[in-house]
Formats: sequence, structure tokens, C-alpha cells
Amino acid sequence: MKATYFMGHETFEVRECPIPKAKPGTVVVKNYACGVCGTDVHIYHGEKGSAAVNPPVVLGHEYSGVVTEVGEGVKGLKIGDHVTIDPNIYCGECEYCRNGKKQMCRHMEAVGVTMNGGFEEYSIVPAAQALLLDPNVPLEYGAMSEPLACCLHGIDRAEIKVGDIVCVVGGAIGLLLVQLARLAGAAKVVLSEPNEARRKVAKELGADLCINPLEDGYYEKFLAFVGGDGADVIIECAGNHAAVESAFKFARRGATILLFSVPKVEATYEVPLFDVYQKELTIKGTFVNPDTHLRAVELINSGRIQIAPIITHTFTLDELPEAIAMQMSAEAIKVIVKA
Repeated sequence: MKATYFMGHETFEVRECPIPKAKPGTVVVKNYACGVCGTDVHIYHGEKGSAAVNPPVVLGHEYSGVVTEVGEGVKGLKIGDHVTIDPNIYCGECEYCRNGKKQMCRHMEAVGVTMNGGFEEYSIVPAAQALLLDPNVPLEYGAMSEPLACCLHGIDRAEIKVGDIVCVVGGAIGLLLVQLARLAGAAKVVLSEPNEARRKVAKELGADLCINPLEDGYYEKFLAFVGGDGADVIIECAGNHAAVESAFKFARRGATILLFSVPKVEATYEVPLFDVYQKELTIKGTFVNPDTHLRAVELINSGRIQIAPIITHTFTLDELPEAIAMQMSAEAIKVIVKA
């Protein structure tokens, strides 16, 4: 089989490898589609992932495929099942796991980060990490279940109330969060995004207003639309200084600001402390997808989330550097690699 190994800083190597054999408690999956994540981009440039990366390793943690072999003791899965992979594996023993905060696990492993993942033709994963997809759902959609699961955790953290005004700030992932904010009961959903193509898709996906933060008068347009002094919940998805700055600007008194994006490790932002004080702002972070992956699969299986408009480019395993470059470009929303 073909596997594309990450060898270290901005280097991949395509190898021919034996197809893995199922071990007790595992399944072998014929990988079909794997999304390029912002985390993959960070790792490619030598930065941290959700867990420590030790090359050579096959990256790719947003993926789906078909079960081709089932190991001893596995129940609930059979050959031919369509599955998506929940990549995060928690130790279950540290204080965070035992106190209901498994995403903070001290010993977390991750398929496609610390062990081989989706950028290869076949993968072997613990059976507990493989979740069933409706066979009528395109496998490309299944590859979006991991980012959707992360978005669900973010939505949970944001605590949107029915009737809230929500502003999503930038990022391709923001197009999932726009949809989830609507499902959570937001009265109005605004997207702030400089990329025209993403603004256009956001309107199709249910955003009530899309504004370009690079245009004169964008803030006045925002205030006129929300009919007040800002949004109740702001979800920042771009991971840059300008996006964080605008998140504080869009916040009304008593608002919650959720910093959803994966920033550079060294990224900092000087917090406007008087705003936090005077507006009684709540600032939250969000990390990975604890106990939300099954909910993401159910949403995808139900058709309540639109995936097709978000997937804009497809590449092969041989084209992984090009796929990463495209994901970093303004042209792409979501890039998929097919094995």
C-alpha cells in the first residue's frame, strides 16, 4: 500500500508498505478521504500538534473509510462498514480523565498525530475509535466528522442561548460553526470574513449577514444589523491578531468570546483589560472533541449539516505538499486528500 510519511519540517516521503493486519481490539480501515486540518499545517511547519509528533509518522486525523478486517474481540463492527475515525485516545487514568476533562489528558495519543493516520491507503485503529457512518452518506462527508466534533465542543463551551446574537470571526471552520449556531437557536448569525468566496458560501449555509472586516464601514454595518452594541457570543476562528482584536470589538456587554482557532504556538494578544472589566466579558478556550464525535456523526448522518459546499479541493497522497499549500491559500475552504 502507499503511505505518505511526514519526515520532519516541511518534508514528506511516499513509501510502499505492507497492509496492516488487525490485532485484538482493532480494525483495519481502507482509507478513503482525509481532510487537511490547520493542525496538519502547523505540524508541517514544525510546530506543535494536539500531542507530541515524532517523525516519521503518517499524519491525517480527519478521515473516513471502509472496514476491511476486524480483530479478535471486536463487537459492533464488521467488514464493509463505513466508518469515521475519532483520533483522540485518552489514558483514562490521569486526574483529568478521572475528573471528566479527558481533553486535558496528560498522556493523550492521537491517530494521525502520534500514530499513523489517514494519509495512507490503509490504517489500523482501535475499534473504539471507529464510528459507523450511514452507508448512504458520501465518505467525503464522513471525513468532516472530526472537525465538526471539535466545533460541537466549541458550541458547548460557548453556551449559546436561544435568541442570542452570534458573530463568527473568520476561518474555513467558521462555516461549520455558522450552521451549528443556527441549530443552537441563535436569532441572528453574523460572519466576519475577508474572503469573498467564504462569505458567499456562508450566506448559502444560513448566515444572516456577512461582512468584510477590510471594508470601510463594516463595524457600523454590523451594529445596524444587530440593533444594539454587539453580539452575545463571538467565536473567533482565524487564529490571527486582527481576528482576535475584532472579536473584542464585536462583543457587547456581558458577551462570551470563544477563542476557537488553533494559533501559532508563540502567538500573543494584549487583552483590553478595561473592556473585560467594564463589559463583564467571559473569555474561553476550546480544545479537541471530548465526547462529541458521535454527535457529529449523527448530525452528518441526519443531513442537518451541509458539507458539500465546504469541500472545495481534492488531492491524492502523492500531492500532499500541494494539498497543504492549497489549504493555506485564500482559494480553499476545505481540502480533502483521497487515498
